[in-house]
Parts: sequence; C-alpha cells; structure tokens
Amino acid sequence: MNIKKGDKVIVLSGDDKGKQGTVQKVYPKLNKVVVEGVNVHKKHKKPNQNVQEGSILDIYVPLDASKVALIDPKTKKATRVHMTMENGKKVRTAKSGANLDK
Repeated sequence: MNIKKGDKVIVLSGDDKGKQGTVQKVYPKLNKVVVEGVNVHKKHKKPNQNVQEGSILDIYVPLDASKVALIDPKTKKATRVHMTMENGKKVRTAKSGANLDK
C-alpha cells in the first residue's frame, strides 16, 4: 500500500467521487483508509442512565484503498506512485517526478 497517514487523496469512485481530503488512518492488512470528510455515516445513540439524552454521531467509515488516489503536488490531479532511489533510500514519487515524501 503506497498511501500513508497525512497524504492528500482524491476519491475515484462511489458516492463521494471527486471529493478530496487527508488520510486520517490507514489499515494496511485490510487495505483500507479513513479520509477526512469522506464516507461519513450517522450513528444514532440511545439514551441510557449515564447519558440522559440520545444523540446522533458522525462516524468516518474506512474506504478501500483502491478507491482513492494520491494528489500530485505539482499538477493537483490524481497520480500513481512510483518508487525511486535517492541517497540509498526508497522515495515515493509522483508521475510528474514530484517527491511525495516530504
């Protein structure tokens, strides 16, 4: 998985297609990511003895990593990730050659 926490991504398919946001959490074993402001569901909380009032919560549901693409810092469009070697280390680069690892 080439997506890391803090990356700016764009959604490629689904109800939120075209929306942009930053990655809040990554689940590499499940191949899923949580993106801020994308795929938000409502959860209704019942009242109980501790909390007398019920409430409606916003929950960020993970998306499959294949539904998002990184945003190229130069062109501001979706891009694929390439691995290149710089100073003996692997670095993520965009199609335009821009460095994605800051």
